Amino acid sequence: MSLPLIMTQVHSKALKRSVTVDRILGHYRGSKPGPVLVFFGGIHGNEPAGVFALHRVFEFLNSTAPEFAGEIIAITGNLSALQLGVRYQRVDLNREWTRSNLEKIDQSAPNDLLEDQQELMEINQILQKLTLSRKGPFYFFDLHTTSSETIPFLTVNDSLLIREFTYQYPAPIILGIEEYLDGPLLSYVNELGYVAFGFEGGQHDELASIANRQAFIYLSMVFTGAIDKANINYKKYHHTLAKHNRRLRSICEIIHRHLVTCRNDFEMLPGFTNFQPIHKGQHLANCPSGPINDPKDGKIFMPLYQGKGDDGYFIIRPVPKLFMTLSAWARHIRMDRFLPLLPGVEWANGNKDELVVDLKTARFLARPLLHLMGYRSKWMDETHLRAKNREAASRTEEYLSSPWMN
Repeated sequence: MSLPLIMTQVHSKALKRSVTVDRILGHYRGSKPGPVLVFFGGIHGNEPAGVFALHRVFEFLNSTAPEFAGEIIAITGNLSALQLGVRYQRVDLNREWTRSNLEKIDQSAPNDLLEDQQELMEINQILQKLTLSRKGPFYFFDLHTTSSETIPFLTVNDSLLIREFTYQYPAPIILGIEEYLDGPLLSYVNELGYVAFGFEGGQHDELASIANRQAFIYLSMVFTGAIDKANINYKKYHHTLAKHNRRLRSICEIIHRHLVTCRNDFEMLPGFTNFQPIHKGQHLANCPSGPINDPKDGKIFMPLYQGKGDDGYFIIRPVPKLFMTLSAWARHIRMDRFLPLLPGVEWANGNKDELVVDLKTARFLARPLLHLMGYRSKWMDETHLRAKNREAASRTEEYLSSPWMN
């Protein structure tokens, strides 16, 4: 495997940590065939905790050489932004992963690209080489932190395959973020059919964020079957995540996103933390146009307390267990096949993996019903909604021999 060598000094005064890394932060191959685990750290340059956690894990692997099946590869995200300690330089590296944008970047000369786009091009080249040269099964994990205080949680694109795998973690699962964000890295990878999701391990400057990430990485190695739990301190790492989540072992769904339009003048009111209950009409933030009040009851999610970013905050609500059970049943029997028989509903293409819904004649086909059958809306205007099936792309057959599959 040819590894790019672009050395960068990653430093955090708040975390009191410093490490020198290149694009491939670490690579460890076991003596037995098995899964391919790919971790991303530092996709946002002001989130270095994932880089430090991965660095520690590879120190352990290289020094102790435990019995390992398959291989684990860690990719450093935005090297230049990490060196500067900023979220990104010109464009958000975690909002650029759309097919149209990747085609445009692929056809451009490197000197014509912005710094962050050059980073994306290099990462994408590595991903392409990996998926072409390895058999798999593949697992992709993106390590993040938040600007507000939070317990650890998972951000998941909702497919039955990913549900089954992520149920193993002692952490809340947040569904639906792909409906509100364009171009996240792992949404792109998930649309290729692989198990791919994000882990948010704490607030940017908390030392616990590094420990939470280490625990997540070790648990991921166990859950994928890459390493036996007897070869690590499994109870310690499981407890590290579980202790935060005794009352929050739930599945939640994003129901609202506040898009920042006033840019540098957006000001979140101080003191909000992830999963904090909020009520309709509550004053949450300020903009030059006036106060921003909560439009819906729920829990606040990822309030923005940093200089860059378009996501002011999200609102989430718990998903009833009955809904999750019904949705699994509806997807198994492919109930969505009958939706185009309804007035105002038709397939978007011959692949029959995407629906176009005329809101004038099919308003009854609300988002919850689409979610039930595995669809997430990609866009909506005044007259139409377009929704893509998360189940259609899943490479379920590649994971059938995995230890976590029922």
